[in-house]
Amino acid sequence: MKAALQAATARHPAARPGTPPTLRGLELQVAAGEQVAVIGPSGAGKTTLLQLLAGALPPSAGVLQLDGQSPWHLPRTELQRLRGRLFLAPQVPPLPPRQRVVTSVLAGRLPAMGTWQSLRSLFYPVDIPAAFEALDRFDLADKLFERVDRLSGGERQRVGLARALLSPASLWLIDEPLSALDPTRASQAIDTLLSAARERGTTLVATLHQVDVALAHFPRIVGLRDGAIAFDLPAAQVGRERLAALYAQHEHELTGQAPESPEPVQAPQPVVMHCR
Repeated sequence: MKAALQAATARHPAARPGTPPTLRGLELQVAAGEQVAVIGPSGAGKTTLLQLLAGALPPSAGVLQLDGQSPWHLPRTELQRLRGRLFLAPQVPPLPPRQRVVTSVLAGRLPAMGTWQSLRSLFYPVDIPAAFEALDRFDLADKLFERVDRLSGGERQRVGLARALLSPASLWLIDEPLSALDPTRASQAIDTLLSAARERGTTLVATLHQVDVALAHFPRIVGLRDGAIAFDLPAAQVGRERLAALYAQHEHELTGQAPESPEPVQAPQPVVMHCR
């Protein structure tokens, strides 16, 4: 699937009324089957960009086109069909904690299932070998029948990525997929995503904090800052000067160091998730 933004402006869903747009006048073309990494400091608008491309957030100005169609001008049934060809993976995957991993992974196929088949799959997984194979590519095959709440944060993140391999989508939009992974697991996960996308001819757009990983694995890099595209270049042309300008006043994100804080940082509290 190809995606195009023309003079697109959008606000984050949680933005207060009257605040400046999160994204301003974006011009972006992504060809079918292309792999693109989006980098930039926190608050640049990376997550909002993925939501915009996924048709989850309408542009307040400008145009979004997916395979030449504007999602927001389609009849409801056609819009639902188009969304079935999109896979948006948030940084924290919304996995029901008491669900088995096999069921969570097979949920990637829900857009291609009917209502009855979807309900049946909740109790009787319909293709266990496919789930096993997807998990095995992320080195998680031994977790097939574990409950989600018994996994580590990094394992949950990889389960969320394994869903993509079973989805019918032709556009993967992956938000910070490596935030809970160590360098070895991060490299393995991004290699798996890229190789799977190439095998299927799937378009992949991923946001990454790990600049070194983006430059080493993706052929094309988009730098986003303050809601605007700072550069859109082949990875080989993204040098230190461009990165320094992109992360000016956010150098700790570029180097991977934590910013200095006058107060001790408290560990995040566990989040209770409810399945609806």
